[in-house]
Amino acid sequence: MAYAFPHDELKPLTKGFTDSLSELGNLNLEHLPQDYNGSALTLVESLSSLVVLGNLTEFDRGVSWLSENLTFDVDARVNLFECNIRLLGGLISAHILAKDYSSQNKDGVYQNQLLHLAENLGSRFLPAFETPTGLPYAWINLKYGVMENETTETSTSGCGSLILEMGALSRLTGDPRYEAAALRALRKLWSMRSSLNLVGSTLDVLSGNWIEYSSGIGAGVDSFYEYLIKAYVLFGSDEYWDMFHSAYLAVQKYFRHGPWYHEADIRTGEATHWQLTSLQAFWPGVQTLLGDVAAANLSHREFYNVWQRFGVLPERYLLDYGILHPTEKYYPLRPEFAESTFYLYQATKDKDNMMSRSLTPLISIDPWYLEVGEAIIGSLNYYTKVEGGFASIRDVSTMNLEDHQHSFWSKTVSFALIDPVTVEMTVDNSSAANVVGEDYTFAIRSQNDQNKFDRTMEPWLQALAFPAIRFLL
Repeated sequence: MAYAFPHDELKPLTKGFTDSLSELGNLNLEHLPQDYNGSALTLVESLSSLVVLGNLTEFDRGVSWLSENLTFDVDARVNLFECNIRLLGGLISAHILAKDYSSQNKDGVYQNQLLHLAENLGSRFLPAFETPTGLPYAWINLKYGVMENETTETSTSGCGSLILEMGALSRLTGDPRYEAAALRALRKLWSMRSSLNLVGSTLDVLSGNWIEYSSGIGAGVDSFYEYLIKAYVLFGSDEYWDMFHSAYLAVQKYFRHGPWYHEADIRTGEATHWQLTSLQAFWPGVQTLLGDVAAANLSHREFYNVWQRFGVLPERYLLDYGILHPTEKYYPLRPEFAESTFYLYQATKDKDNMMSRSLTPLISIDPWYLEVGEAIIGSLNYYTKVEGGFASIRDVSTMNLEDHQHSFWSKTVSFALIDPVTVEMTVDNSSAANVVGEDYTFAIRSQNDQNKFDRTMEPWLQALAFPAIRFLL
């Protein structure tokens, strides 16, 4: 806030800023806007973290500033996936928290300003879905829609990781278009799966054909799996559970090798690349939400072994050679490993409850995940903290820094710090369909869906999953 606000992201080494929204996912830095001055991206992504960490004063200031100043009527070509998870997700989760906070505070004056911004942004996404397949373009101009001669290639994550934010937007506004568009895309994507129940990593949105058949649980595909189980938690529909369950079994059968996960050809199941990527570190958290805590513990410990070797988690590590990838040696302050640590800590911290959860085999109960959380915080402070903020690491073998603090840094901080902080994780199962609070109803599922949900997901998993998604959508 001191050096970059209201621009998008901080340059901590030079105490400058970058208006980087159009650069996200833009590897060749093409079609960058000329008159774009930022959308306060870091502030939007940080709002929910401010509440989680108890800084309600700054939360109020942030909400007030965004309500009065933020606009999306800008000539900027943005990545739909990145804009969805960062801006739309940030606005929706902050809106939910603001409603909660306002309902508990008699002086609360919040009047849905963030929801109005979210709806304005979401409406600008809809032209991207106007394809013969319903699969959205990867890129959209916020002011003019899909540009002429726009690329038709996108990733599985790009069209399969939209349902949480767009579904929530529909439930909050009563406008079904957002959820319908995201769900149509997700259904089409799932219909393209191979006979092994595996999905590829890149595809053409016009033809609905796969471009890249080699796939795994890392970049380009990771959030597809994450969103399936979280959509089931949030909305309760069996459809999401059925997709996730089939996909999870396929991943465990064709991608897993001991505690590691390699990539494979979705048509044959034959291994293609043996590598760890930092984005894969979300997987133990997903396994924990599923209730497969023993498997989550096993894979999490292997990620931590790599973290300990380098001090942080490198972007790509070649498992078959036991060395860093020659060019992807960086660490951009990603939150995935801290998130999985948070889930596992919450799932195992209560020994009495763990003994009644019928996990086979039960894992030992110890303060190990707290120790991992402390190690994460220690590494971040030691290697990345500078006078102007926290800098990404350009090369984990030398620990040379890069002048960039990504907007998702707030998520890394939240997950790392709330590991040892007491967080109330109790959900009243009799009214779990209204997860936001008695004074503000966010009816996310029908009673029929609720009954099926209760039979599938044990109460202790509901209590773990709801607050995490509510705070960090």
